[in-house]
Amino acid sequence: MYKEKIVNLKFKNVLLALLLAITHKGLSQQEKDTTKLMNVRYGSKGIELETRDKKFLFQLQSRFQFRFSTPYDTDPLTYDDYSQDAKTTFKINRARLKIGGHAFEPWLKYYWEYELSQSNLLDFRIMIEKWDWLSFKVGQWKTEFTRERFISSGEQQMVERSLINRPFTVDRQLGVEVYGHLKGTGIADFNYWAAALTGTGRGSTSNDDNHLMYFGRTQWNFLGRFLDFEGCDLEFHEKLTPIVAFSAITNRSPYTRFSQAGGGSLDGFENGLPGQYRVNQWNFETAFMYRGFSWQSEWHTKEIIDKINNNDTTIMKGYYVQAGYFFHNAFEWWPKRLEMAGRHAAYRPDNSIRENRQDESTLAFNWFFKGHKNKLTSEVSYFTFQDKTLSLQQGWRFRIQWDISL
Repeated sequence: MYKEKIVNLKFKNVLLALLLAITHKGLSQQEKDTTKLMNVRYGSKGIELETRDKKFLFQLQSRFQFRFSTPYDTDPLTYDDYSQDAKTTFKINRARLKIGGHAFEPWLKYYWEYELSQSNLLDFRIMIEKWDWLSFKVGQWKTEFTRERFISSGEQQMVERSLINRPFTVDRQLGVEVYGHLKGTGIADFNYWAAALTGTGRGSTSNDDNHLMYFGRTQWNFLGRFLDFEGCDLEFHEKLTPIVAFSAITNRSPYTRFSQAGGGSLDGFENGLPGQYRVNQWNFETAFMYRGFSWQSEWHTKEIIDKINNNDTTIMKGYYVQAGYFFHNAFEWWPKRLEMAGRHAAYRPDNSIRENRQDESTLAFNWFFKGHKNKLTSEVSYFTFQDKTLSLQQGWRFRIQWDISL
């Protein structure tokens, strides 16, 4: 009896071992089959799943910005902002989910981006990029009107964009665009963008009238090398890589400004009626990178014509200049991962009143743990507000931010 139990036990153990072996073999084969169909990796744009035939690519990435600021976070916009009570703040400034890739063919691309903290769908677009010289895009995205605004908030050189971003950005719009890279020999190297857009801002599903926003940008890569939209010369360009660009936009809508929230009104302008404001804007840019040094600048003009109130016209002007350098390239004692950058911006809300002017000067330091994917930025800014009918206002601000992409 005892021996029979031992035999039965051994038989059961053999069956169990055989079952586990078969199961393990089946799972291993399944895993092999999956591997044959799909490549899984972590790349520059997060987790990537790609079919072996390269026809389908799915990329998933999240990004977070943790920010501390004192005595306030946003730029002071009015005279009274300089006398506001101090509001030292720690916050999650951005929390983004990004999905992109291509489908059916490598040149049929898609991308969408969602702001988790504010529940906003920021970007959604389809791109046809079969030819370098001729590509198409449809959906919602940040227009390429300004380099500063088009550069991702995760690849900026400073904690945030400059003082002039608010009055001059066109931000995200819905529409269609044609663009391309004309690679000529020598100095005959250009990029171009041309778009027809709804002109009513992010999240708008309709136009206020039958007028569209029209946008164009041309960029001259006069040494034959394209400069990507990003801050800091992390790639350490061995060859001088400069660009100059000119862009223009015309639009008629109820809005005098745009932001991530959509259409809005600048200070001094009432909320508009459909088609009330004709807005014409021009921007001239320069930028270059060379051996750890980076430079960018913008000069803006904005004309606002009130079509309801006797075509009253206001002309605004603004500019910024910005530069950064990894001083380790000049001094061995300087930490290799540390960059120092500076920026000055100025804005005239009405160019006919020359005494009215706002200025920002900022000094920043970047410590790159893993490029723009994991960096710490600290900055100190000095603001001035001049109005011919008021006394001069001025103030300081300090911010530190950790930006990480996962």
